[in-house]
Amino acid sequence: MKMIVGLGNPGSKYSGNRHNIGFMAVDEIHRRNSGFQPWKARFQAQVSEGRLGSEKVLLIKPSTFMNESGRSVGEAMRFFKLAPEDIVVIYDELDLPPAKFRMKTGGGHGGHNGLRSITAHIGADYRRLRLGIGHPGDKKLVSNYVLGDFAKADQEWLAPLLGLLADQAPLLAQGQDSQFANKLTLALEPEKAQRKSKTPDAPKSGPAKPAKAKGQSHIRQARQAKPASLPNSGPMADMLKKLLRKKNSD
Repeated sequence: MKMIVGLGNPGSKYSGNRHNIGFMAVDEIHRRNSGFQPWKARFQAQVSEGRLGSEKVLLIKPSTFMNESGRSVGEAMRFFKLAPEDIVVIYDELDLPPAKFRMKTGGGHGGHNGLRSITAHIGADYRRLRLGIGHPGDKKLVSNYVLGDFAKADQEWLAPLLGLLADQAPLLAQGQDSQFANKLTLALEPEKAQRKSKTPDAPKSGPAKPAKAKGQSHIRQARQAKPASLPNSGPMADMLKKLLRKKNSD
């Protein structure tokens, strides 16, 4: 069995909050994939069992509020005797622009209270799917921002993102995180994927020859130049001959 956890806060008051994008993602997986049971209360959460592809999956939305999410996740993990790598946690990420996502396994909590609680209960080696919600620009505005509802304009990117995520959820259940990420990127950023496929191969060539240092050719010519010969005639030659004769006679 695999477990897909959406993070958020329970209750209609919070249902549209940016902080609840994890709940929204798991709800969309539940809606778009047939065979899941109705939601029911268990493990201090709302849970639904079903299948994604060939994998049996437990969808889970902790009812403990965000900063105590680990209690619910830990209880379910121990009951089904799962390892941390069997668990995918979906949550909001301030440091990613809206409509962007990142997949990774392990790491720190990055100040996210839901991850902080889960790590305290099951360790850090679970898989994470971060969904970008953007940043308000000022640290003082973060609390009101994440606990504020998505704007109507956000539906232009939010609905397609959640729909694609739900359609490709079987890959998450099968542990194929790289393929899952590639599928979403191809759908959400086709231009980026096209650029990657058209990147030309690096030209095949030997090592580049080092450039000649400035003035190097002049130095080489000076070293190869022959010394000038002594004059054979003229006043200078006569003077040199006299000096040589005087030196020989001494």
